[in-house]
Amino acid sequence: METAPAPPDAPFRLRFVYVDNFKSLVEFHLNLDAFTCLIGLNGSGKSTVIQAIDFIAQLFKGDVSGWLAQRQWKPGDLNSKLVGKSNIHVVLEVSRGTTKFIWVGSFNRTSMKCTGETLEIGKKVALAVSNGHCWFGDASKERKLAEQTKIHFEYEGSILSQLKDEVLPDRLLSLKHFLQGIASLDLLAPHLLRKKTSQSLGALGMGGERLSAFLYELSTAQRQALGKQLKEAYPHVSDLVTRSLRAGWKELGVNEHFGGKKVYTEARHINDGMLRLMAILAEVLTDAQFLLFDEIENGINPELVEFLMDTLINAKQQILVTTHSPMILNYLDDEVARKGVQYLYRTPEGFTRAVPFFEIPSMAAKLKVMGPGEAFFDTQLALLADEIATMPKPDKDDDRADPR
Repeated sequence: METAPAPPDAPFRLRFVYVDNFKSLVEFHLNLDAFTCLIGLNGSGKSTVIQAIDFIAQLFKGDVSGWLAQRQWKPGDLNSKLVGKSNIHVVLEVSRGTTKFIWVGSFNRTSMKCTGETLEIGKKVALAVSNGHCWFGDASKERKLAEQTKIHFEYEGSILSQLKDEVLPDRLLSLKHFLQGIASLDLLAPHLLRKKTSQSLGALGMGGERLSAFLYELSTAQRQALGKQLKEAYPHVSDLVTRSLRAGWKELGVNEHFGGKKVYTEARHINDGMLRLMAILAEVLTDAQFLLFDEIENGINPELVEFLMDTLINAKQQILVTTHSPMILNYLDDEVARKGVQYLYRTPEGFTRAVPFFEIPSMAAKLKVMGPGEAFFDTQLALLADEIATMPKPDKDDDRADPR
């Protein structure tokens, strides 16, 4: 039976990701909700998961080389040093309404592209790439082989990154735009947020280095909304100011009122927490569809964490954050915590693994009598691996888990 089309306003959601051979992620599975929070000890792989999802987004943006250069990585830095595998294998399950999309890709770090890809929509193959050929549609295998097209152009990542929008069927195009709309702010740094920049290129930059131009280029409505949110967090702030200087450089500042006196503060004198909060709130106002934040509480005053969490939980985007702070979990409803909090740990072999935190029996019991943050604070995370080892294993018949 043909899957009913999703309503025009139905959001895309990345529901499941499998990554094999990316740093500590070896045969790694992760289920995702509208709001997902990763917790775990230092070195468990939380930041690596964000990096992996950002890497996956680059496959569809088609600039893996540029992404590596920004992070000062080499292609060889991507692969796991724990196993002797070559390609990086990825499986994604994305949903929109009742429609399910399964994309499988195998990335070769020598050619810098996915040498094999398949995309299923509603269990019908919509795209396949193999042996330098590609084909569209859900025709029979014999017809596909006859109609396959040799790939004559160069590209990085997924072939979808290079194919023109007008040649893609609507559902492939909308999926491509969703995956391209993944934005990571895992490298936000105060000294970069303070920089003057001439243009944003439509993004804050990996470390927030284009914040001034990014805010300058927001629509009037977006800047007003951001100013209102900023005033809610910092009542003495009256205006967010962005202005163009000579040679096109953009300057960022805020107007503040103290005792009836108006004071203008340029970005280089704004406190770290306000700049970081400004960047996060601005990204939420954009058309980005999935936002990634590492150590979300970093640099934010404790009294503003609840405001920040409310903003993210109610955002139109899908959100993934990492945290070391029980305080973050304190602001999650039990149901949000049950669905969205994932505990990461390393196996004796060094592989990162994820398990829903409140599906661990001892944690499920605590959640009945404690809040999510209290349960987190009351737990010695290092002892959970032994308990997890006794839990039932995931269903090995899940065909999402094997990309080959």
